[in-house]
Amino acid sequence: MLKRSGIDWLHVALIQGGPVHGVNPLRLIASLLKLAVGWVQSLALIGRWRVDRIFITGGWASLPVALAGWLRRVPVYAFVPDIEPGLTLKVASRFARRVAATTADSAVYFRPGQVVETGYPLRRSLLAATRAEGQAHFGLDPALRTLLVLGGSSGARTINRALVGALPDLLADETLQIVHVTGRLDWAEVRAARERLPAGQQARYHCHEYLHDDMGLALAAADLAVNRAGASTLGEFPAFGLPAILVPYPHAWRYQKVNADFLVSRGAAARLDDERLASDLCSTVRGLLGDEAALQRMAERARILARPDGAWNIARLVTGLEDA
Repeated sequence: MLKRSGIDWLHVALIQGGPVHGVNPLRLIASLLKLAVGWVQSLALIGRWRVDRIFITGGWASLPVALAGWLRRVPVYAFVPDIEPGLTLKVASRFARRVAATTADSAVYFRPGQVVETGYPLRRSLLAATRAEGQAHFGLDPALRTLLVLGGSSGARTINRALVGALPDLLADETLQIVHVTGRLDWAEVRAARERLPAGQQARYHCHEYLHDDMGLALAAADLAVNRAGASTLGEFPAFGLPAILVPYPHAWRYQKVNADFLVSRGAAARLDDERLASDLCSTVRGLLGDEAALQRMAERARILARPDGAWNIARLVTGLEDA
């Protein structure tokens, strides 16, 4: 993506790192050795590239880079996309001058005055998408309501399978059409399920393995979304005023639950836990789509949270314009 953007000074280096939380002693020792190597690598790269700023977003490799930058007196800036930062970002932020955050709710995890609320960075192409363009791109009927179901780039298996199980009931409503992004892991299974649908229902069920440049078009065309509660939901759904049913990923720390509860508490989304998907997805979708007033309220409250200038705000902070 950086190469496509026309940046011609791109350099890529692999920095050693590894997890230190919740791992067995042998892996902990290996990780500490890798982090030490990564710190030496970072010191060398900062000098070789004559680095003026360091920008980190978490991940194991960010820790030795942040420490090396702090020791070399290079300003370090961090971005926390989720509301609650991961452990590595919490530690690495101790070496950061400022922390950009999607929402001000992240401030409780950092030292006083360190956090700047910037919003979530969104691509210009995504923000430029319109409803009419989205409907035309995906071959949707403008007279029907559109449910967008996102299974992630790899695939959220429980979401994909719950939707496949609910397709006959959902598509029995002839006023509904579905755009389903499956992810690569479940693509063959979902495509086969589509072939088993009656012809009339197939025409209203649009499944895709993956979307990137046309994701904005899908968001713009939708009336309701079903998705995990990753950090992008904090930026993308408000930008389009898109009501959502959020299904936090259950097999990780509570980041997605915190994200989902943020939008739910502000009336912009509903939360459906993973273990209830198979039994409650259909009724939850029907309940929301059947209450136009409630759906409109959710859309309005989502729009209140929109920060379409998130990328610009982060750039201003990192380049020092924020303090100018």
